[in-house]
Parts: sequence; C-alpha cells; structure tokens
Amino acid sequence: MDKNTGTPYTHLVDNQNYEIIPSFDLECGRVLRDVPVAYKTFGKLNAERDNVMIICHAFTGSADVEDWWGPLVGHGKAFDPHRFFIFCGNVLGSPYGSASPLTIDPETREPYGPEFPITTIRDDVRIHKLVLDKLGPDTVHGASHGGKPKGKASTPIRYMRMVTMPNAVKSPRMDSRQHAWRLF
Repeated sequence: MDKNTGTPYTHLVDNQNYEIIPSFDLECGRVLRDVPVAYKTFGKLNAERDNVMIICHAFTGSADVEDWWGPLVGHGKAFDPHRFFIFCGNVLGSPYGSASPLTIDPETREPYGPEFPITTIRDDVRIHKLVLDKLGPDTVHGASHGGKPKGKASTPIRYMRMVTMPNAVKSPRMDSRQHAWRLF
C-alpha cells in the first residue's frame, strides 16, 4: 500500500508526485477530504512560467506519459522536456495514485469501494488546476481528455494553444458522451 493514497497500484508508476487537497467539492455534490492527486512532471518551468504542456491520460491509464507515449517524449520530439514543463495529472477514480474506490476514506478508515462518488472530467480539470496553481504556471499548452476540451472554459488559467485530439470511436456510449459534450 502506498503511504500517500492507500492504494496497492501506485508502485506501478515510478517517480510520481502527490498533492493532498484538504477538501474538494465534486460536481455530484459530495465532498472528498484529504484527496490525493498523483501527477508526473518532466522538464522545468521557465522564468516566464508559460511553457507548461498538459497531457491527459486515457480513462484507464496513469500519469506515466513515458510509458504510453514514450516515442513522443524526448529532446526534439512532440513532448520535449527541454522546451516544455510537461504535466500529467492522474484522474480521479484511477487506481494509480489519485483518489479512487481503492483509496482509504479518511472518515471510515476503509477503502471507499462502491461508495466512491461519481466524478466528472470537470472535477479532474478543477483538481488538476489546484495542483497546477501550486506548481506556478500562468499559461499552458494543452491537449484534450477523450477528445474533449480539457478545461478551457472551466478554469481561469490562460491557454496559449489548445490541441484537441478527437477520438474515432463510434459506439452508443461514445455517441452519448459526444452528445453530452455538445450541451456545454
């Protein structure tokens, strides 16, 4: 078990950082306490604090960009840590470090299990923004989460560039998500 999150899978991601958010209001109306947020960074924040690149992992993934996008990470590549300060936050609900059903509920001292609340992409955006605020950037270069804009309208941070990567999946589930996103 990891001392930061109480989950047995965080050891699968090397060199993660953690931020513990004391209290976080979810869109569903629930409040999480002592919320672990796992993340990884690569590169350095420049003096202007405007070289941040946010990379979002897949729903079942982790913040380990090098593991799943390794060929794109490196000097002179798309995700260049010599040029950018790269941030990848682990989403809520993932067992790899951020709060999830495997996390110990601070009130019951037991894993949340099926009582873990429903979270949204907006919850992820807002909690990652809290972590980014502590890291200090003013401007970011961002990608999307599941082909959807990652927080451009949800957070006051200034975006220089936004790259959305539409997904090509065609299923009833994805069609419903696409429809839901058009409502915002």
